[in-house]
Amino acid sequence: MSETSVAAHRDPQGGFLEELESVAIRFAGDSGDGMQLTGTQFTNTSAVLGNDVSTMPDFPAEIRAPAGTLAGVSGFQVNISSHDIFTPGDAPQVLVAMNPAALKANLGDLERGGTIIINTDEFTPGNLKKANYDGNPLEDGSLKGYRVLEVPLTTLNRNALGDLAGLGNKEAGLGNKEKDRCKNFFALGLTFWMYDRSLDTSLEWIDAKFGKKPEIAEANRRALKAGYYYGETTETFRTRYRVGKLENIPPGVYRKVTGNEAAAMGFVTAASRAGKTLFYGSYPITPASDILHELSGLKNFGVRTFQAEDEIAAIGASIGAAFGGAFALTGTSGPGICLKSEAMNLAIVLELPLVIANIQRGGPSTGLPTKTEQSDLLQILFGRNGESPIAVVAPCTPTDCFTMAIEAFRMAARIMHPVVFLSDGYLANSSEPWRIPNADELPVIEVNHRTDPEHFMPYGRDEVTLSRPWVLPGTPRLEHRIGGLGKQDVTGNVSYDPQDHEQIVKLRAEKVRRLQNTIPEQKVFGPEQGDLLVVGWGGTYGAIRSAVSAAQGKGLSVAHTHIRYISPFPRNLGSVLSRYKQVLVAELNLGQMGFLLNGRFGIRCQQLNKIQGRPFKISEVLRKIEELV
Repeated sequence: MSETSVAAHRDPQGGFLEELESVAIRFAGDSGDGMQLTGTQFTNTSAVLGNDVSTMPDFPAEIRAPAGTLAGVSGFQVNISSHDIFTPGDAPQVLVAMNPAALKANLGDLERGGTIIINTDEFTPGNLKKANYDGNPLEDGSLKGYRVLEVPLTTLNRNALGDLAGLGNKEAGLGNKEKDRCKNFFALGLTFWMYDRSLDTSLEWIDAKFGKKPEIAEANRRALKAGYYYGETTETFRTRYRVGKLENIPPGVYRKVTGNEAAAMGFVTAASRAGKTLFYGSYPITPASDILHELSGLKNFGVRTFQAEDEIAAIGASIGAAFGGAFALTGTSGPGICLKSEAMNLAIVLELPLVIANIQRGGPSTGLPTKTEQSDLLQILFGRNGESPIAVVAPCTPTDCFTMAIEAFRMAARIMHPVVFLSDGYLANSSEPWRIPNADELPVIEVNHRTDPEHFMPYGRDEVTLSRPWVLPGTPRLEHRIGGLGKQDVTGNVSYDPQDHEQIVKLRAEKVRRLQNTIPEQKVFGPEQGDLLVVGWGGTYGAIRSAVSAAQGKGLSVAHTHIRYISPFPRNLGSVLSRYKQVLVAELNLGQMGFLLNGRFGIRCQQLNKIQGRPFKISEVLRKIEELV
């Protein structure tokens, strides 16, 4: 933490108060210990206090792995700062370990010299054995080099809740099992004390969450306060830390938002700005399921959600909704894209404005359901039979998911063609502050449904966009036939004529290409020409931007560009790439974007690839930059 320390002085409440620019904290415990909730509450409070925040949840794929084992460890890392940050941090400076497995699974990531808050009550012989420890790390010297704060957290929490009435039995006290469900709030209260956070935001959340269950609400309130006052009264925690507010924040109303939450709001906003109903057909799959959860609660905004029996039914229903005139959306992850591919082609042939959200995860097959990856890029572009061009957008931050969700529908409606919203697990689950826009100031999405039967042809083309008419079923005298067989352009009649087939295949590709005229040109962070350009896409933005900024601070001639429009590419991308002596493509796969850029622009790209289920660290990108420049 010394690297971010800026000042230290006497704490009015006793001890010392050290001012920090930033700190990264990781809460880790068993998957039943409530670490995701604990991290979320710390994040929310920090955001309310005016810090910039960036988070990274990390949880097992198993619904409930055996308690106390390495496979069952759940973690949540939050980086809070008084200046702009782009990542949750390379390495946490603080680790809150609720049991031995949490310590063993996360110690390797902790910054050397960092602080470990350990729940000593859980370091029993049985728990140590479950975590594959031969001895007790609290006694064998293996934690030398770290600041270790031993807290009998389970015992302290039980004592704090000792006289509370039991749930449903006001004469009986809470059992230890019920009390232990609150120990995450004891740990939260303790970290609130250490980092000079107010309890108010979490207390308000407890009241709102458990208002109808007063015993549970009181137990969590008491645990939170007990942790806070333990930090205040014990000699172990005489030094506290404060991270100041972010300066020069643009005025407005802010909230913390994850990528999936932002995407859901973006899809709803797009439909609203077009005056349309939003239909979402989906089959539950990690990490896309949160979009269904979010949208299912927004019926008052004209949203209709359908949880289908399988992936094929979900996209089939969405295609039907698009034909019926709705803004239609389906969502999934990589395995679901495999199953949806034939129906995606059907939407291409029908020329309907369907958006497909692919929230990528580790693969292939079932793979790593809760871990991030960017390995679906080539599948999205080429993983269907025949010539089937499709438009693709890729958000770069959690808040950018809102913007690019709107863009996906704007593009789909403009050319009457499917568009893929290509996000990833890191963006989906990470969070950051978001300045809520005024929806009335967002551009209107123009949608026209033809009603004039004169000279109507189902596949008649708009001269500019090459889109066909979007006719609502039942419109008088505009009855027409659609289907997946080969077509004659303009009439839409079934045709096996070679020239008809080639013509309509080329028209579909040209429709997508013409989107170049409506998307922004590719921008560069840094010098417009130089020794090295680092190219990224999707959730790698934060690590690349931070690494390039650090390299520029060392005087290196390096720039960064991030591709958000993948199909079609921005019209100036080729000229941007050509202005640098070397191009480095950093992505969480084995080189798929690099392959595309090499093939499209003839530029031999250097590669930085990682496929470990984890995002890039800033240090990994910076090391590669320094190796090349």
